[in-house]
Amino acid sequence: MGADKAFGVLDGRTLLARMLDLGRSLAANVWIVGDSAKFAPFAPVVEDIFPGCGPLGGIHAALRSSQTDLNVILAVDVPFVSLALLQFLISRARSSPASLVTLAQANGRLQPLSAIYRRAFANIAGKALREGRNKIDALFQPESTQIITQDELEVAGFSSRIFRNLNTPEELGEAQRET
Repeated sequence: MGADKAFGVLDGRTLLARMLDLGRSLAANVWIVGDSAKFAPFAPVVEDIFPGCGPLGGIHAALRSSQTDLNVILAVDVPFVSLALLQFLISRARSSPASLVTLAQANGRLQPLSAIYRRAFANIAGKALREGRNKIDALFQPESTQIITQDELEVAGFSSRIFRNLNTPEELGEAQRET
C-alpha cells in the first residue's frame, strides 16, 4: 500500500475507523492487535506474543487476551464486511459449540480474517507458532471448523464481494470510485 493500510481512507473514513465502528456495533470490548505506539489513541491494543508471524500471531494474541468464548476477528483491509454478515457468522458459531472456528469460504478461499474464533483456538495457534508454522488454514481441522460455503452465503443474501481485500493504492482507489 505504501503506507499503513489502517490509515487508508475509504468514503471519508480510515479503514481502521470503519472496522472499529463495526466491532463496536457488536461488542463493548474491541481491541486492536498491533503496535501500541501507533494504535493506542484509537482503542486498547494487544501486541503480538509471537511478533513477525503474520495474521496467525495476531489471532493468537487476540484470543490470549480475550475473556470471552466467541471472538470476532477482523482484518482492517476487508472493509466491506457487514454487521449482518458478522451476526450471521456469530449465530452459526453459537449453534455449533464443537467448532473452534466459524468462517466463510468465498471466491475459492477461506476467509480466516473475517471469522469467529473460540478462545480455545489460542492453544492450537500457540503450538503451531512455537513450532514455526504460521499458516492459518493448515490449522482448520474438519471436526472443529465450521465452514460456511459460498452457496450458503448467497442463499443468506451475502455476496462474495463482501470479502474484497484492499491491498494496494489502486484497489483502494477503485473501491473509492465504486462507493
